[in-house]
Amino acid sequence: MLEGLGALIGSRIWIWHADRGRLRPVVGGLDVLPPPADVTDDGTIVPSPSDRFLEPVDDLDGYWYELGEADRKDRDLVQRVGPIIASLLQRETATLRMAKALASRFEEVELIYTITETLGRTIQLGEAAQKIVEAVSEVVGSRRASILVYDEERDELYAVAGVGRDVTLFEPIPVDHPDSIAAKVFRDRAPISFDPENANAELPAGSEGRGYNGAAFLSVPIFYLGPDGDQRPVGVINLTDRTGKDLFGLQETRLITAIASQIGVAIENSRLVTRDLESQRLSHELQLAHDLQLKLLPSPETLGPGVDTAAHCQPAESVGGDFYNYLRLPQGRVGVMLGDVSSHGFSSALIMALVLSAAGIHAEETETPDDALRDLLESIKNELAETEMHLALFYGVADPAAGVLRYANAGHPHAFLLAGDGSRERLGATCPPLGLIDAEEIVAKSVRWEPDEDLLVLFSDGLTDAVNDDGRHYGEANVMRVVESMRHEPAQKIVDTVVSEVNEFASAANDDRTILVLRA
Repeated sequence: MLEGLGALIGSRIWIWHADRGRLRPVVGGLDVLPPPADVTDDGTIVPSPSDRFLEPVDDLDGYWYELGEADRKDRDLVQRVGPIIASLLQRETATLRMAKALASRFEEVELIYTITETLGRTIQLGEAAQKIVEAVSEVVGSRRASILVYDEERDELYAVAGVGRDVTLFEPIPVDHPDSIAAKVFRDRAPISFDPENANAELPAGSEGRGYNGAAFLSVPIFYLGPDGDQRPVGVINLTDRTGKDLFGLQETRLITAIASQIGVAIENSRLVTRDLESQRLSHELQLAHDLQLKLLPSPETLGPGVDTAAHCQPAESVGGDFYNYLRLPQGRVGVMLGDVSSHGFSSALIMALVLSAAGIHAEETETPDDALRDLLESIKNELAETEMHLALFYGVADPAAGVLRYANAGHPHAFLLAGDGSRERLGATCPPLGLIDAEEIVAKSVRWEPDEDLLVLFSDGLTDAVNDDGRHYGEANVMRVVESMRHEPAQKIVDTVVSEVNEFASAANDDRTILVLRA
């Protein structure tokens, strides 16, 4: 009928309705410019500065009609058209209500589609949440909105996205906060809304002084439904300061509740992605630490030609507390160390790196192994005390010219001299481990050394304590069995065979595995 009326007056007719803080097309309007007016806080229509003609519909609050070019030619015609339009619209109020409802439903469906599309394209929680809260605010006409996410470790809600206020200014909210609306919504797992125009409505505790431009608000819990069917709260979405005269009703509550479940999926997916990325980053950093620690261990080439030696260090974790060291000393002497910090992991790796650095300095500045260990203990005793660790350490100096091996053994249990004829001698401890004694308790011993014939064999508990599936330990005897059977072979071949046999016996290492063989 409006089309017919427009044909009679020679002008297009559009009908607009003030809804949720803006003009929305009801009849016509879908093919015109943006709305020709703004809506104030109290719902008043303020025409935008333009040459478009907009008039209120008599007796229909919130409805306006717009005419095309004809209204500029005949003002009297426009005045006569107004009552006719009002009469037609009053007869079609039911149709208009349906049109409005359909328009609202269309927006809600479009909102859900927008959210689904957003979640399909983004994995960062902050980015997805910001797009979602902006879309929700637009549809429900809320000037202020925020999404809070639950931090399990801190038991707090923290803001990840918002509209109308910088969420970086939000302080985290403890879940047990007695005056927080969001905390109560999260704890009770139920929405809270407030209508200030309802005389019977009670302002929830914690609402006073919230600083909103409007008094109405809606807070809805965000749930995640797990694969096992367990529904748990993961956050809260808050909406307030709604434009126009409308308040947050049942329709808005249902819409936001439905959307909240999608937001819950976004939160959980983001957490899973973040954990995966963090796990990958940690794994990468652990690998770097592993590689760096092994690079701290010296190469046999440090000792130069004429020395047959090999060593292998295999941390039980990414990094460990076992280490070895090679030292080329004056007068053709050769120094070797093998140590085992009383733990493994990062703390022991730090002690290991400190000892490895300091040991080389002290060994070069002293004449005997016991003097070197005394100076080493003085330089690291504070760190050992602070970490409550101790260090089992063997330091031996082979002097081929003098035919002697001098050594100081601070509680290291697996040190042997294997003679060329097959006989062997355990080089027992000359003092307890460093960190359990005073420096003056460290002493040294000497044994005969046949150049190019005798073998010095050092290894850590990780080899002897290796346990197979039957619960049996590999044991010291098996290590020495392999070494003795191969005593005439190159040092590298001996080391490789021992390591291979231990790993085959027990592939999973419960302690660092280190071995060193020297022939000089």
